[in-house]
Amino acid sequence: MDDAHTAHTYPHGVPCWIDLEVPDVDAALAFYGHLFGWRFEEKLPPGAPGRYVVASRDGTDATAIAAIATPDKGFVGEAAWNTYLAVDDVAVAAASVAGLGGGVSSAPEAVGPPDQPAGWMARIIDAQGAPSRLWQAGTRLGAQVVNAPGTWNFSNLLTPDVDRALQFYGPLLGWVRSDDLAVGMARVPGYGDHLARTVDPGIHERQEHLPPGFADAVAGVVPADGPARWSVVFAVADRDGSTAEAERAGARVLETEDSEWSKGATIQDPFGAELILAQFDPPEEFLEAEAQAGKS
Repeated sequence: MDDAHTAHTYPHGVPCWIDLEVPDVDAALAFYGHLFGWRFEEKLPPGAPGRYVVASRDGTDATAIAAIATPDKGFVGEAAWNTYLAVDDVAVAAASVAGLGGGVSSAPEAVGPPDQPAGWMARIIDAQGAPSRLWQAGTRLGAQVVNAPGTWNFSNLLTPDVDRALQFYGPLLGWVRSDDLAVGMARVPGYGDHLARTVDPGIHERQEHLPPGFADAVAGVVPADGPARWSVVFAVADRDGSTAEAERAGARVLETEDSEWSKGATIQDPFGAELILAQFDPPEEFLEAEAQAGKS
């Protein structure tokens, strides 16, 4: 879990924020508040056309996790979780999208109060049709609590063509991919060093028995059938218990999967949005190495 006294910042190319666009915001707040224990804060003033509600652990931006929002006018389709990708300059990044085979579905614009923007955003479609958002941070730096149970853990790009995906995200975000890192994680070189300097000073020592480059991993690039799309993963303490709780609240279980490192369940929430609940369940030798590292 991140140090609560140090802001979590995101270098260029790192997924930094997620939000859910759903027609019934109140119902979504009830579902996710119960499932994850989130608290909420309305960010738009009364009378604004729509709502943007930030979820956090304690009701403050210092522990911000994600957001639930009213869809844009003209919204068509099912609810979905969106992944935001940090960029140094949203105008420059958006201008490069078309040349890489993608498209810009909404031009860069300031978000939030004119005198103190939360940030600058552009909606994009990658070269295979997967939508996401580019985010240049203002006051909204990104998720401040991650990886702990009840918070965002990871975003995976599911793609029918990994090479084509990297031809898009490599030049745009500086991603490199390593097949020896779990599912084939995209890395932003130097991200682990950034974490060590900021919110996670012990990351390199804690991960010294993992494959080189693991600390730089920012997203999965996963071969998958069907259209290219982003998949959002939330950490939970108990996969089976959380899945049962989600079902009781109206969600549908699509798939469960156990691996060497985790237990996962892909669910569809009552509004049609898919997400993954993941319980970190490492092999015994990893836990033994962690215990020994703690004694040194």
